[in-house]
Amino acid sequence: MDVEKAYVLWFDELHRKDVALVGGKSSSLGELTTSTGVPVPYGYATTAHAYRYFMETTGQNKKIHELLEDLTDVEDSAELHEVCTKIRESIASAEMPEDLAKAIGDAYEELAQKVNEKDPYVAVRSSATAEDLPDASFAGQQDTYLNVTGRDMVIRKVKECYASTFTDRAVYYRAKKNFDHENVALSAAVQMMADSKVAGVMFTVNIANGDDSTIMIEGSWGLGEYVVQGTVTPDNFIVNKDDLTIKSRQINEKSIELVRKEGGDVEERTVPENLAKSQALTDEQVVTLAKYAKAIEKHYGCYMDMEWAVDHQDRIWILQARPETVWSKRNKEKKAGTEMKMTTDHKVLVKGLPASPGMASGKCHVITDPKDIDEFKEGEVLVTMMTSPDWVPAMKKAVAIVTDAGGMTCHASIVSRELGIPCVVGTKSRSVEATSVLKTGDDITIDAQNGIVYEGIVADLVKPQQAETAQVQGAQVVQAEYFAPTGTGVMMNLGDPDLADKYSALPCDGIGLMREEFIWTTFIHEHPLYLIEQGKPEKVIDMLAEGISKVCRALAPRPVVLRFSDFKSGEYRNLKGGDKYEPEEPADLLGWRGASRYYDPKYTAAFRLELKAVKKVREEFGLKNLNCMIPFCRTVDEAAKVTAIMKEEGLERGPDFKLFLMAEIPSNIILADQFNQFVDGYSIGSNDLTMLILGCDRNNDTVSALFDERNLAIKRAIRHLIATAHKDGKTVSICGQAPSVYPDFTEFLVKSGIDYVSVNPDMVKATKRNVARIEQKLMLDAATGRGLQDPTDYTW
Repeated sequence: MDVEKAYVLWFDELHRKDVALVGGKSSSLGELTTSTGVPVPYGYATTAHAYRYFMETTGQNKKIHELLEDLTDVEDSAELHEVCTKIRESIASAEMPEDLAKAIGDAYEELAQKVNEKDPYVAVRSSATAEDLPDASFAGQQDTYLNVTGRDMVIRKVKECYASTFTDRAVYYRAKKNFDHENVALSAAVQMMADSKVAGVMFTVNIANGDDSTIMIEGSWGLGEYVVQGTVTPDNFIVNKDDLTIKSRQINEKSIELVRKEGGDVEERTVPENLAKSQALTDEQVVTLAKYAKAIEKHYGCYMDMEWAVDHQDRIWILQARPETVWSKRNKEKKAGTEMKMTTDHKVLVKGLPASPGMASGKCHVITDPKDIDEFKEGEVLVTMMTSPDWVPAMKKAVAIVTDAGGMTCHASIVSRELGIPCVVGTKSRSVEATSVLKTGDDITIDAQNGIVYEGIVADLVKPQQAETAQVQGAQVVQAEYFAPTGTGVMMNLGDPDLADKYSALPCDGIGLMREEFIWTTFIHEHPLYLIEQGKPEKVIDMLAEGISKVCRALAPRPVVLRFSDFKSGEYRNLKGGDKYEPEEPADLLGWRGASRYYDPKYTAAFRLELKAVKKVREEFGLKNLNCMIPFCRTVDEAAKVTAIMKEEGLERGPDFKLFLMAEIPSNIILADQFNQFVDGYSIGSNDLTMLILGCDRNNDTVSALFDERNLAIKRAIRHLIATAHKDGKTVSICGQAPSVYPDFTEFLVKSGIDYVSVNPDMVKATKRNVARIEQKLMLDAATGRGLQDPTDYTW
């Protein structure tokens, strides 16, 4: 058979080298069928020769040439639409040559015999001869028809595929890519339909961050069109290529599906509630798909973009495979030394409303005129005044969207949330017009969790996240372990900001104690008063804000409680320049520390830098989950002085900013009724509290045997604090070592009504289980009348 003159070629007669014969999609289906061993629904393809024969025999070439001569400006959308409509109408009205129609119809009937079905359902997919090449993707420019059945209908849909060579978008795209319209031919792939129970897409590179050590798989119930179109938010799986283990999974609510009805039509249906939130693929199916993806990538030698389906007999099918175009080019540039320059600065360019949460970065592309939409490229950040339905094609290609106008219910907000694209709207009302500040071609980073656009590619915001740290809006992040919800919150203590990402997936309710001192000793190294003297106060503000914001971002939206600096004088003296400012104290544990520094004229200027850093994190970075805590506050008057300074710096308690007091001095317990007026709650520092109640230096080995947080005196103090705080609606937490070390002490705290316990990262899971067990026991005891009498007297 002379394949150059054939009208129809079967998939097992085709290879990827046959792009000129049948286009990218059809040749890829042939390659998959003949060379990879993955399961592909069988079918055939009409050839480019058949297309050219149709166009020549029916006189369409001449008509199209004449009509295209009338198209003087492809940027004129009205003119483009008018000309393209006339071309498509002309093709659709032409009669298919008899011999070509017979070849297409006979092949359909032969396919029916091969699959032993009468009038089987097929997909008729357009495949352009220049389509799906690694450096230019024509995918989606032409039409695809699903659930086509019957000889005559297949012939008709092939002709409609021919007509779709001249959609507005396809003509514009070819013009911009400098492809000659008359040199592009179209093949129609006629392929058995997989009656999908579940369908979706997969990539052999993580398209969110370019990580090519993983495979990304997305799927949802029903036909795959709703996944491709972005109508539903599919489940997302990341699989390691090396060992095919599932690295992460995000199970989203998939409340609607597109399904095939009897007769071939499709309709949208509501997914039963028990399935909507369930994992659409089994783990075994995920691994099998990943295995196929890995084999396909190995065969093609490049990143691949694939469509798949699982039918109602649980058979997995690969429906399509083509080279991935965005990251293949970007990662190639990285290897050539043209990788985007990363920055560690957090320079805010504009602020707006966080309409669709997420984090993204890329090249900015400002579009103020809708006629320029088709200039927008895959992987860019779309910046415009406002979107409308006409903008959706560009929005689908965007990694993020920023608009001057709009609110949480505007078009950009709604569509972005549906597509899962980070989006910031209304910058004009919050700061300035994004279209006037942001420039096309500039690298920017979008923090759509907090409504901020930063200059450059900010390294710590866009670095690939570990699976266990994934936070997905509207998604259920499935962990390997289940932890029962508890009434008593379990928080985490944290010092090193660089560990925030690592530990953020732990089942904690937030950070109960962030130790600011770690940032000083690890990153700043210099005494704050020394830096002020050197004219570098901004270094303190910027570096503190940098460290604090890492934790707040990693834990968001969970609260983070930052304890203001609580160095002792000896520790401050170890910072560069500290000798000049720090006294020699024989017992600095009981000396100039905590609150007593903040209002002291000798130190207030340094404390104000801490407050400015907090304000920067909350207001400039938009991380409103940051709250603060005052340590070692001896008197009620000290609390009044410190909060007054905070108010001067623009930090005042309110609905979204909480201030806590470290309860670590007996006076905090005894006078809790008076401290209540200045704070929202307390965090018990059991180490210092035990030391000061028992008069036992916690750093002195000689008396270390006497140091025990479980002493009745300590327990009575804690019971009193909880009762006194709760009378005024204040919360009580504990951030000392005791809950991490003594499970029985945790039981005492839960029984006493503590609101939170905050423990070290390695104890979060164990404490979460312990608290759940204790609470269940208390409920059972209450129901049975047991355990209502506490044998220990904790009253004063």
